[in-house]
Amino acid sequence: MTQFNSYVAIGDSFTEGLNDELPDGTFRGWADRLAEILADGRSDFRYANLAVRGKLLAQIMEEQLPIALDTKPDLVTVCAGGNDIIIPGADVDHVAEEFEKGIAKLREAGIEVVIFTGPDTKGMSVMSVLRSKVGIYNAHLWAIADRHGAKVVDLWAMEALNDPRAWSDDRLHFTSEGHRRIALRVAEVLGVPTDSDWREPWPENTEPTNWLTLRRSDLEWTKTHLLPWIRRQLRGESMGDGVLPKRPYLAPVTTSTATTATTASTTTTASTTSTLAERTVSERGHSRSA
Repeated sequence: MTQFNSYVAIGDSFTEGLNDELPDGTFRGWADRLAEILADGRSDFRYANLAVRGKLLAQIMEEQLPIALDTKPDLVTVCAGGNDIIIPGADVDHVAEEFEKGIAKLREAGIEVVIFTGPDTKGMSVMSVLRSKVGIYNAHLWAIADRHGAKVVDLWAMEALNDPRAWSDDRLHFTSEGHRRIALRVAEVLGVPTDSDWREPWPENTEPTNWLTLRRSDLEWTKTHLLPWIRRQLRGESMGDGVLPKRPYLAPVTTSTATTATTASTTTTASTTSTLAERTVSERGHSRSA
């Protein structure tokens, strides 16, 4: 049995779970996997996931953070700012300042907080140009965690994520195996025992790679993922437009989180977003543990 009875995840596509796809087309992700570890089969454990793909830091702090604060769960995980810093001309220092304001509020409320550094993009063709910005943001995140007593999951230091098989074809989101290893790493940071180790070696990769196949991959990625992203940015659009949180209020963790997630999303409309915190409190039915 863990020390946590309730958990709220806030953030963007990383926390929503892209691209850890379930058979019904919904996404599982590291946060759902972590909730299952924390619940450990208990019916009294409650979990909500408010993360939505494409959300910028300001949106997360305005739309999701207040619900987490009103709900006051035992644990909140926060991963935000990544979509902001990849935008050309973004002020990384300013993004970090705004991020810190949210973490300070959560910690002042007595909530355990876990944040995430960005992963190292050195070995990722094209995406490697973002490495310096990610590194600067990560330095800020470590300082924020130190000032406010938050825990840090250092994705940059997770060598297991340097394997291409940890990443989806879009080079922005993790595969199911990547999400599984991240969930195990978060549990470790929280001091929660697991049956598996995120450090376990990957199977031998027998797929040959050469310069030509890598360049073809870059061209395909640019056409399929990069150019559509640029077009959305120019039009002020987001891949999360019209997407609702998959678990908008605290609810028990079932064996198949997809069922609960689908039900929660289909019964919630954009007009009821302002009442989610109130619903969450009523659903909780128990107080925080110390």
